[in-house]
Amino acid sequence: MKKNKLGDSDLMLTEIGLGTWAIGGGDWGMGWGEQNEQDSIASILEALDRGINWIDTAHAYGFGVAEIAVGKALKEFKDDQVIVATKCGVLPEDDNKPRRFISRKTILEEVDGSLVRLGRDWIDLYQIHWPVPAENLSEAWETLQELKKIGKIRWAGVCNCWETELDKLQEIAPITSNQPMYSMLERKIEKNVLPWAEKHNSGVVVYSPMHSGLLTGKISADWLEKLPENDWRKHKSDHPVVSPLHSKDGLQAFLILQDELKLIADEKSMTVGQLAVSWALCQPMVTSAIVGARKSGQILETVEASGKILSLEEKNLIMKHIINFERKLNYG
Repeated sequence: MKKNKLGDSDLMLTEIGLGTWAIGGGDWGMGWGEQNEQDSIASILEALDRGINWIDTAHAYGFGVAEIAVGKALKEFKDDQVIVATKCGVLPEDDNKPRRFISRKTILEEVDGSLVRLGRDWIDLYQIHWPVPAENLSEAWETLQELKKIGKIRWAGVCNCWETELDKLQEIAPITSNQPMYSMLERKIEKNVLPWAEKHNSGVVVYSPMHSGLLTGKISADWLEKLPENDWRKHKSDHPVVSPLHSKDGLQAFLILQDELKLIADEKSMTVGQLAVSWALCQPMVTSAIVGARKSGQILETVEASGKILSLEEKNLIMKHIINFERKLNYG
């Protein structure tokens, strides 16, 4: 699989990375339903066997559940060259629901916990999960630089940051990478974030290129009904990612879009999910796209998106359908 250099680091990432949000289980407020640890470990090992060389996880994903599974899989895989990225800055409330919060004190506690769960002496890429609260952002970034100096982390990055925040942090220390959401249905980073990364030689690893499962080609009219009760997508009707599917008109419009994307994918002997990942990877400033897997077999389809090239005509046709969908819903 093709590898790309991450920003100013010495990390060479495969253009597809394994994401572990969904293997965090269903009991922390942003879960995807119940998850079996052995399924999680098997999916991680399968991804590594298929050539993916880096894993993205976070303390927040089940508040340790995903990191523990990653640690067990790495111990079984027995390869210290696997690149591990994790995140700080989302803490559990008393009810185990997530709260975005960064500070020097909490980051120092979080990094030690992550190292133990991962079974590693250092973290290859340590990222601020969300820049919240804004007044603590500089302090948090300075803390990551301290962790880098003492060897607990090798490189420091951020997630979900925009141009103003990036400028502020760049004055303190270079930003190795930013991890924003990017998909056919979420393209806001194209205006300022991607140009900023190019100007400052900063890597971009994008999450949810399949838009939290909506761009897999597997959405049906009864999709919401089939989701487990502890899947966040079932209840977040106001969440910008899934809100269109929580209305009758939105769902109908989306199913039409899905059929249109399927026709394009079929022409290239691809699935809609592969098409979505390939589309994200066509953006020159995207270092790598993060995709998730919850059990064996799922990653086998997605990794085939690597190396697929979309023509200008195909990309234009995709955007024509996407923009038509957004106009129907006044969405985006």
